[in-house]
Amino acid sequence: MAGKPDVDDISGVETTGHEWDGIKELNNPLPRWWLYTLYATIVWAVVYMVFMPAIPLFNSFTPGVLQWSSRESLDESMQEAAAEQKPYLERISADNLQQISEDAQLMPFVMAGGSSAYAVNCSQCHGSGAEGGWGYPNLNDDAWIWGGSLDEIYHTIKYGIRNANLDSRQNVMAAYGRDGILSRAEINEVAEYVLSLSGRSTDPEAVTKGQAIYEEQCVACHEASGVGNTDLGAPSLADAIWLYGGDKASIVDSLINGRAGMMPGWGDRLSDDTIKILAVYIHSLGGGK
Repeated sequence: MAGKPDVDDISGVETTGHEWDGIKELNNPLPRWWLYTLYATIVWAVVYMVFMPAIPLFNSFTPGVLQWSSRESLDESMQEAAAEQKPYLERISADNLQQISEDAQLMPFVMAGGSSAYAVNCSQCHGSGAEGGWGYPNLNDDAWIWGGSLDEIYHTIKYGIRNANLDSRQNVMAAYGRDGILSRAEINEVAEYVLSLSGRSTDPEAVTKGQAIYEEQCVACHEASGVGNTDLGAPSLADAIWLYGGDKASIVDSLINGRAGMMPGWGDRLSDDTIKILAVYIHSLGGGK
């Protein structure tokens, strides 16, 4: 005959009969709802393993009764998306940049595709909002180093700037101080003259001397009035937009060490249609000519 159940004096709950160092284990069974939930998940897991891919094998997995594959599902989705995009891409391939930018039906597709392509390929340097940064041009304004027309933007994207591609632009700014072309005093005078182009110089005597040096060394690229030359990649020195800083110290640093920023060419990485889309998208940001 079984003995009388042992009941804990404090909690009034029957114990399991197990005791360790005077500590008794209470016999508190799990709630029914918890157990039923556990049993349901076990049944669900068994059913899932039968119908869906679930058990890893050496080189594959069990396919399940339904033979469903996430990769096949993705491939189908990609094929459907490609089929939907095909008519638009055919028009982009056939049209020139001007025609694309003037096609009201095509532009929503171009803007969506351009935004996506820009985020993946361009935002790392030019910023998520195309605002640029130190050494990376802002693409929202109208100050274009190598030209801001549709064709010029397309050429820049496709071939890049100062890279190994023979079609990329190659002009560089000389390192006037590092290469010993100008003395430190002459560099200071040229910097004062450059500041005067935007009304910021505080040394009239240095401006006069710097102008003569500027006309000898700099005018061929930056023009007599300092407005720059997009054919040579020479930025304007007469506005408030500066790629490497417009204070005197930054201008002096540019004169001493020169500037030769590089941009990769995307012609061997992106399709021509994608480059067209990017060119039109960037041109539409507000600064395209």
